[in-house]
Amino acid sequence: MSETRELRVALTVDDFEHAVEFYRRVLGVGLSARWTEPAGNVGVFTLPRATLELLDAEAAAGVDAAEVGRRVSGPVRLALEVADARASQAAAIEAGAQLMGEVRRAAWGDRVGRVESPEGMQLTLFEEA
Repeated sequence: MSETRELRVALTVDDFEHAVEFYRRVLGVGLSARWTEPAGNVGVFTLPRATLELLDAEAAAGVDAAEVGRRVSGPVRLALEVADARASQAAAIEAGAQLMGEVRRAAWGDRVGRVESPEGMQLTLFEEA
């Protein structure tokens, strides 16, 4: 069996330009490539590290309870490690994200906050303990 070499998450967005600016300027994710195809626009962001986290329904409910106070996430939620969760959350909200859960200390020690991006993706912004 061959080893997986990269995790790539592909998000379909309605407002491409706004989404690019949100991830690039607001969240500080590096845009490594961008091009236009006959059928539309593509942007590739490169992060220094990716982790695939699998949760069963009970674990997802526990994370939602810790970060938002109730069960809200669907099958995909992006968690982005940031230097300052409060500042990142405030910048995201100023750029059009919706507040889902104020930054707080989670039971596992990290400072976590949740927003919904302008395109509807739930984002956990966290500082590791």
